[in-house]
Order: sequence, then C-alpha cells, then structure tokens
Amino acid sequence: MDHFNFKQGELFCEDVPIKNIAEKFGTPAYVYSKATLLRHLDVYQKSLESLNGIVCFSVKALSNLSILKLLDEHGSGFDIVSGGELHRCIKAGIDPKKIIFSGVGKSADEIALALKVGILSFNVESESELKRIYQISKNMNLKAPIGLRVNPDVDAGGHEYIKTGKKENKFGISFEKALDIAKEYSNKSELNFLAITCHIGSQILDLKSFKNAAEQMLDLANRLDQIGLEIKIIDMGGGLGVRYIDEETSAPAELMEIYQDVFSGTNKRIFLEPGRSIAANAGILLAKVEYLKNNFLITDAAMNDLLRPALYKANHQVVPLLEQNISHNKVDVVGPVCESGDYLAKEAEVEIKEDEFLAIRTAGAYGFVMSSNYNSRPRACEILVEGDDFRLIRQRESHDDLFKHEIDLLK
Repeated sequence: MDHFNFKQGELFCEDVPIKNIAEKFGTPAYVYSKATLLRHLDVYQKSLESLNGIVCFSVKALSNLSILKLLDEHGSGFDIVSGGELHRCIKAGIDPKKIIFSGVGKSADEIALALKVGILSFNVESESELKRIYQISKNMNLKAPIGLRVNPDVDAGGHEYIKTGKKENKFGISFEKALDIAKEYSNKSELNFLAITCHIGSQILDLKSFKNAAEQMLDLANRLDQIGLEIKIIDMGGGLGVRYIDEETSAPAELMEIYQDVFSGTNKRIFLEPGRSIAANAGILLAKVEYLKNNFLITDAAMNDLLRPALYKANHQVVPLLEQNISHNKVDVVGPVCESGDYLAKEAEVEIKEDEFLAIRTAGAYGFVMSSNYNSRPRACEILVEGDDFRLIRQRESHDDLFKHEIDLLK
C-alpha cells in the first residue's frame, strides 16, 4: 500500500497534487511520501514484536538525511555498507548502537571509525576481514562486536546481480567455515561474537527461500552455542520483494509467520534489514515529456537519474498525472542520455503531450542513491510530502556543482 493515488482524476501524493510539486520544483524530481515510509516501518516493527526483534533499515536503499532522521525518530535501526553511510548516520544524529556495518570490503579507516563511535555490530564477510578487525581493535584497545555473515547457498532474488546468497556470490562465509573461524577466534578477548547474519538476495517473491535460510541459521546458532559462543542475535537480512508492475508479493506479516514458526522457542533476538520493502513504493520519479518521436516519449529524466531499468532490466510502472491520459497504446519512455540503453520503461500505457508530466512509480529505493552525473547532468532534487505539505529535502544540483571539485591546471 502507498499514498500515491488518483483523486477526482488527478494524481496525488497524500493530500498534495503531484502537478503542484512539478510546477514549484521542476523535474526530474524524486518525491517521497512520509506516511508510506512510516506505515511500512510500522508493519515490520509490529510483526517483529513477538521475536524481540529490531528493524535495521538498509541505508543503501535511500540515504537522504531527512529520511534517516525520520526513520530514527520512529525507532528504526540501520544497516550500512560503507564509511560514507556511517558518516551519514552520524550526521543524522543516529545512535551508533543502532547501526550494523555490512559489506565485503571494509577499509581499515572505516573499521577504526566504526570502533571509535561504538556501532552495534560488524557483519563480517571473510576470515581476512575478521583478522583485520581483530588487529585494529587490539591496537585501539577496544572490543569489537562481531556478527558472522554466512552464505546459506540459497538461490533467491530476481536479476542475477541482486542474488547474494549463493556459494558463487562474493558475500558471506560458508557454514562450515564459519564454525571453524568461530572456534579459532573465540578466545580473543578483543572480539565479542554476538550475532550470525545472512542476506540471501533482493526482490525475493518466494517465501520458501527465507524459510530455508532461517532453518539453516537456527541450526548454526545452536552449533555455535555448543562451543560456548552464546550467540544472542540471528540477523536474517532483507530482500522481501515489492510490486513494481504486477508481481505477486507477500506482506511482511507473512514473512514473520515463517520466522515465528522457525524461531519459536529460541531465546535469540531476530533482526531484519529491509530497505526496498520500506522505501520503494514510498517514492516516485517525476519527469517532463520533452518530445514525442515515433513510439518514444523522450523525457528530461534519464538512466543517470534512475539506473535500475538499464542496469537490471527492471520494470517500473509509468503513470500520467491525469487519469484520463492512461491509454492502451504502448510507448517506450526514454531519456536524453547518449546510450541506447537509456530507457525508463518499455511499453508504458500512457498517452500524453509534450511539456506534460509523468510519474515513474516505485522509485523510492535504489533510485536517487544510484544516480550519477553521466553526460554532465545535474542530479535531481528530492521532496518529502507530509499530508498537505511538501518540502525540499535535497536541492537540485547546479551546473557549477558538476565541476566545483575539479582543479583547473591551466589557470
């Protein structure tokens, strides 16, 4: 469910006509619904209550400071994958004890900063990383909180690029290797093994994959307990799929039923790291049609603004701002970037004129965060809607912003 709906034939975000936003702030523009974000977070939080769990929002999905502050104010934890995301969380005033640090390539500087500020846990993805954390924590005379990220060899998710739980993927440690590492490092006073974690992929529609992974994780936790580690947290990551066009999706409550069935009777806390299923349909990308050409709608938004279709062949629904402009005539929505792969949607059912606006739905996750300045295009602005009010939460980049960090050697 989201709060982007037609009212009397016109597209609204909550109680704001989308056209009003386009006219005030221009396009391309990302528009987010506060009510949708908080509703999705609340559904997860309520579903996790019986498992004494915490929702750690995946910052890589949507990292605007105002969004992070909003989720923090409503009790969310956070999952990060870089030093930059850690700095974002610190800037947003988030308690480091609510932050889990994932990612396969943490640098020494990133690890040191995370130890210094006192994060909740590292999700460790290799023995080499654990050695590095151990040495840095020893040098800093600090105790490092450790979660071992294991790879359950579960084939789940959509596009091959977003599958993360198969043995050939770069993520995580095999179950047997995790046991060996835990035994070898369990006597290191600088390391506090408190969690095991997994993340089997993204945009997962089949809940059986989650059940398979959960059963393996519970078995591993019990085996680690037997060697004296007393694991306190089982972190099942994220990955629940959302509806982009016509996918058959499951609600968080349905996923929680599986976890409640698997983990009932255990004293472990169950953590989740959703990103897409909280943010995706809480946002749209707003664009203007510049030209009509044959079967193309050429807009002022492009692959540099929304990369998912070009990168993953992802499908996004395109809707006009007036319901009367929904049509059975199918057109391709493309951008001005000089690439044949620069498209936003194929066979969209809209019929609108030049200089009119359209909305690309379900763009709140992995939209702005993946945008770039390719073709020297300034990045879009971001707007947050609350009820009948809307506010700018990131200014549109200017052309001067494009080269303000470059050094002119010819001056």
